[in-house]
Amino acid sequence: MAVKILAVSLLAAGSARAQWVVFDPNNYVQNVLTAARELQQINNQITSLQNEAQMLVNQAKNLASLPYSSLQQLKASIQRTQQLLAQAQRIAYDVQQIDRAFAISYAPATSSHSNAALIAGAHGRWQNSVAAFQDALRVQAGVVGNLDTNRIQTSALVSSSQNASGALQATQAGNQILALQAQQLADLTAAVAAQGRAQSLESAQRAAAQDQGREQLRRFLTPRQGYQSSNVQMFH
Repeated sequence: MAVKILAVSLLAAGSARAQWVVFDPNNYVQNVLTAARELQQINNQITSLQNEAQMLVNQAKNLASLPYSSLQQLKASIQRTQQLLAQAQRIAYDVQQIDRAFAISYAPATSSHSNAALIAGAHGRWQNSVAAFQDALRVQAGVVGNLDTNRIQTSALVSSSQNASGALQATQAGNQILALQAQQLADLTAAVAAQGRAQSLESAQRAAAQDQGREQLRRFLTPRQGYQSSNVQMFH
């Protein structure tokens, strides 16, 4: 009886040891594949998060404003040129004023004008021409004075454009460069307009002088009323 009990005990112990050493290769492979897939999914999610973070960084760069602005300097240059144009002497840049001046000061000379009026008109036209040439020189001097400011702004904007960190900064730098070019074109237009005004008034003065000369010659050649010829004895 004791021998049977010992045998049963040994069989039970052997059976228990056999359960601990059982290995299922197929189940192990499936577990490894499942873990690998889960790890790959985690890696994909990490890569996606990294890409999204980089995209946000790039968007932030693209939306970043340009730290440099030349707006105030450009406004100041334009205002200086406008002030010089607004200070035009005598006949200004005004259509109605020009029409009035040419209807009076540059009107054709007629017999109704006295000699004193003709002389005063000629003097006034000469003053207009001198003032216009002075105005043209002042505008040209102002434009030349803006060149140094334009040089500094051009250098700063080109540097800002080259160092732009995103699309918005590059676009803003390009827009400011276009604004600078527009300001330079405005200065050139002002200088041409001032010079053209001076030349136009000078041409108008010459035309009025020729017309006045013809009127004065006509008066000189026209016999005066009440004049009668008589013999004059010069030597006794």
